[in-house]
Amino acid sequence: MPSHKALVRRPSPRLAEGLVTHIEREKVDVERAVEQWEAYVQALRTHGWETIEVEPADDFPDSVFVEDTVVMYKNVALITRPGAESRREETGGVEEAVARLGCSVNWVWEPGTLEGGDVLKVDDTIYVGRGGRTNAAGVQQLRAVFEPLGARVVAVPVSKVLHLKSAVTALPDGTVLGHIPKVDRPALFPRFLSVPEEAGAHVVLLGGDKLLMAASAPKTADLLADLGHEPVVVDISEFEKLEGCVTCLSVRLRDLYA
Repeated sequence: MPSHKALVRRPSPRLAEGLVTHIEREKVDVERAVEQWEAYVQALRTHGWETIEVEPADDFPDSVFVEDTVVMYKNVALITRPGAESRREETGGVEEAVARLGCSVNWVWEPGTLEGGDVLKVDDTIYVGRGGRTNAAGVQQLRAVFEPLGARVVAVPVSKVLHLKSAVTALPDGTVLGHIPKVDRPALFPRFLSVPEEAGAHVVLLGGDKLLMAASAPKTADLLADLGHEPVVVDISEFEKLEGCVTCLSVRLRDLYA
């Protein structure tokens, strides 16, 4: 029986020093961020996910964005090589966590760069964003690891946001959600639903019709509820100041066997 596990990582006390690329820097309230993170983790647990805390990386301001450090497909983990050099040492604790879970571990090597926020899986199609943090060599290495396992890898240009998943995520039926001004090529996705808010493009599939979403996208939550989905809303405002979204704060492991 596959078990649903999610890797999470407690925010660093230095969170406020995190990188910002496409937005103006705002003051981050670290105490509030920790409370929001705890509520996010609780939302995962409430909806049937076993959360596994990766060892904190307190010296790394962006380490809470654990999704960037590993890409999972089936039971294979690809440890990334972040495009942001200051984040490269975040991967160690995550590598230990996935190895303990029995995953087969692969790595992205120089000159490749790849961040997990650039990878969107829709069934066996893996969209990978080629942008500021993931380069062509990183895309090639991801292809080399996952195509032999049955994945189809589609590279997508990303220029208007930090990561591919800052622009698009997907509903359980595979429809890709995006806020048009932030999506480079909507036509690359076979089924695309335009949403009214940038944060509305970010959903985490919790199982069934449930979608974990940010409180900053109420119009999109209404739209998705109207389409028969059940939004589970969390406030992640402090992480949004650092270009974070609901997907970045966990790594969902759906295909592991207990």
